[in-house]
Amino acid sequence: MTDAWVRPQVRVLRPEQIEQVHAYALQVLSRTGVRVDSPRGRELFARRLGANWVEGERVRLPPEVVEWAIQAAPSTVELYDRRGQPAFCLGDGRTRFGIGVTSLYYQDPRTDALEPFARRHMRELVRLGHSLPLYDVVSTVGVLQDVPPDRADLYATLDMAANTTKPLVLLVSDDGLYPLALDLLEHLCGDLSERPFVLPYFNPVTPLLLNAGTVDKVVETVERGLPLIYSNYSMAGASTPLTPAGMLALLDAELLAGLVLAQLVREGTPVVLGMLPAFFDLKTMVNFYDPQSLLLNLACAELMTHYRLPHCGSSGSGTGWGMDLLAAETYWLNHLTSCLGKVGLCPFIGDTLTSKAFTPNTVVYVHEILEQALRFARGFSLDEGAAVLDEINQVGPGGNFLTAPSTLRLMRQAYYSSAIFPRWSLERWRDEGRPRADSLLREYTVALLAGLEPPPDHGELLERGEAFIRRL
Repeated sequence: MTDAWVRPQVRVLRPEQIEQVHAYALQVLSRTGVRVDSPRGRELFARRLGANWVEGERVRLPPEVVEWAIQAAPSTVELYDRRGQPAFCLGDGRTRFGIGVTSLYYQDPRTDALEPFARRHMRELVRLGHSLPLYDVVSTVGVLQDVPPDRADLYATLDMAANTTKPLVLLVSDDGLYPLALDLLEHLCGDLSERPFVLPYFNPVTPLLLNAGTVDKVVETVERGLPLIYSNYSMAGASTPLTPAGMLALLDAELLAGLVLAQLVREGTPVVLGMLPAFFDLKTMVNFYDPQSLLLNLACAELMTHYRLPHCGSSGSGTGWGMDLLAAETYWLNHLTSCLGKVGLCPFIGDTLTSKAFTPNTVVYVHEILEQALRFARGFSLDEGAAVLDEINQVGPGGNFLTAPSTLRLMRQAYYSSAIFPRWSLERWRDEGRPRADSLLREYTVALLAGLEPPPDHGELLERGEAFIRRL
């Protein structure tokens, strides 16, 4: 019996094209190689590769070592919530979403005014991500400006852990504080490796540079038994070639180098790979996502599926001047194509103004997009029962289906309904004072923020975490 479920899909690369991109990446790694700034990292590579492949800081990788790393890494990553309950599995074919990441400013949901990102903003936004069910993870939302810089990453980590039980994507900007951030989480929650709810996120320096901070943090993470995300960021025309083929080849090579590094530390380490293929406007000196960026995002996801590795991709973030038309078009295109393609995780929703600011309005509006994109990707059944041929026969020509059994059974779930934007007629809209849709979004967001509550153990974690940081 054939599958009667209709499942819409997007496919970018043919199998032979996937092999071609992989061959390009292998050529980059074996001929050009990568620069490794960490002595510890160079020692790891030299121990496996031998002196012929390591010359000073330059490390070249033979294809057979890359293939070994691909085969050694697991195809899925199991994540848990902070309480130790199963959350989801990356690599299971479903696209997952999260809010973030590392903004410098908070944009007021009422006025769009900007203010330096503070702890109260972190707490509010983490709770917001926790309250909306289609966000699977909470990523480090902002860079705290109201605490001493040499403790900012620790307070950010504490406020994330204390205000949600969802899995965390952890970004720590101060390399020296990274081990302490993990120590803090272990102090609060116990062993992180047994049921990991923390997924640290790292970037190399494009092009082809494994900087010392990233290498050392990867080693620290693997030695603690944690999975990790290794992702790179393109500035096409600046840090990568402007051609999509060149971008894809170079970025894939960087990801495979990071994968090799992690497997050299501990074979079998779970690694999530992905790229953020942004373009660079040579006139305005601004990075942005072009439609081809999102095409490359899908291509990367297909490469990772070919490697049987979990994927982390673009979230469509950074575009617009708040939650406006500019942002909406990018988010819609990113998330709909992600759900229809092979994308695994989109962890960075909510930032705006070239990712320097974060607005709650975006988190709330994009949740609406996600609900519709996931609904679209689920498809529909085409089996005989769903076709309700007997009902059609019973109603006959000129009748109606207002009281048909399928209508009465499915009327509350058959179509999408928004909690923010009502379906008004022209007359109703006019009678309500001709409101703007963005005004309704602002009102809904402000009301939602006012009702947010922390997890029950928030106070206990905050007290223990603050004491831990003070002792340092």
